[in-house]
Amino acid sequence: MKMDGKTVLVTGSTDGVGRYVAAKLASAGAKVLIHGRDEARAKTLAGEIRGQGHGEPIFYQADLSSLAGARRLAEAVLAEHKRLDVFISNAGIGSRTQGSERRTSADGHEMRFAVNYLSGFLLAHLLLPLLRAGAP
Repeated sequence: MKMDGKTVLVTGSTDGVGRYVAAKLASAGAKVLIHGRDEARAKTLAGEIRGQGHGEPIFYQADLSSLAGARRLAEAVLAEHKRLDVFISNAGIGSRTQGSERRTSADGHEMRFAVNYLSGFLLAHLLLPLLRAGAP
């Protein structure tokens, strides 16, 4: 797969599947925009990508447990890029990661629903101008 010249945003890319996907896309030539909550993990991933001889990924720190966090992430990406060729909405939390009690987001939504669905949907909607600009 050739990704030369393509700009790709991968949310939740500092761990797990997102980390793997971001590294593979960078190795295929993509300009990778990585997202996560943990800056130390992002620096480690960026170092690994650079160490393999690929371009410098751009890190966006955001907490997608709030809709405001999704809006800030979208604003930052919109301000710094003219187009986005691929958006991979990978950020999420699993059902066993934070115990069995019900948790709510800052917006009052059930936490998993807020992170796994609402923020990703809002982010995709807000990034539509860049995605349209990157369409073939």
